[in-house]
Amino acid sequence: MSPRRQNPDNRTTLIDTAARLVAEGGPRSLSARRLAAESGTSTMAVYTYFGGMSEIVREIVHDGFARLQRLFDLVESTDDAVADMALLGRVYRHNAVTNRHVFEVMFGGSSLAGFALTEEDRQYGRYTLSTVVTCAYRCVAAGRFHQEDPGLKAHHMWLAVHGMVLLDLGGYLVPPYDADLCFETQLVSLMIGAGDDPVSAGASVKVSGARFAAAFANGVDGGVDPGLNGGPGQAT
Repeated sequence: MSPRRQNPDNRTTLIDTAARLVAEGGPRSLSARRLAAESGTSTMAVYTYFGGMSEIVREIVHDGFARLQRLFDLVESTDDAVADMALLGRVYRHNAVTNRHVFEVMFGGSSLAGFALTEEDRQYGRYTLSTVVTCAYRCVAAGRFHQEDPGLKAHHMWLAVHGMVLLDLGGYLVPPYDADLCFETQLVSLMIGAGDDPVSAGASVKVSGARFAAAFANGVDGGVDPGLNGGPGQAT
């Protein structure tokens, strides 16, 4: 009798469920039996995909950065590199909000004691930033950003947007300084701080918002890309 074939969706379900359990209750809340029960699978599926509990947090982290990279890959280069940079920030925020528990585990730090990440694991995450670094170089080449250290500028973008996202997820941003207001003005401030002039920065951030809205309104998460690349889905 041939082995039972696993549903390819099981791995994603298991990762999302495991991330929720860890984010809500810490690593001690995670067991193969509980994970299988809450994800509607079997303990056999858990061990088939992950080998054991010691590997599952690492898989959550790797899968989380892979999800982010897939979205980053949809942001194609246009003639407006600053709009592209702002769009990467929007994608980062969207990924965090739509994969909240996975995002929390990705940056869980000491709360994941017993499931320690290695330097190799963290390098896997840092590699994702290379997309932002490349875009920063394009902004410099276009004369929009200062010449000094585009890599550092990319890190500043990551630090700022990541911090805003954490406050947003934590429910700390409320009117009159709600998350959307803070994020939109933050994007403009980041571009100005990197060297862009205020009028151009504001215009590019606005373009990035139109591209994002057009793309995600049409289901880019499912593989459709009507607007992230500045193509037909982009509002003018």
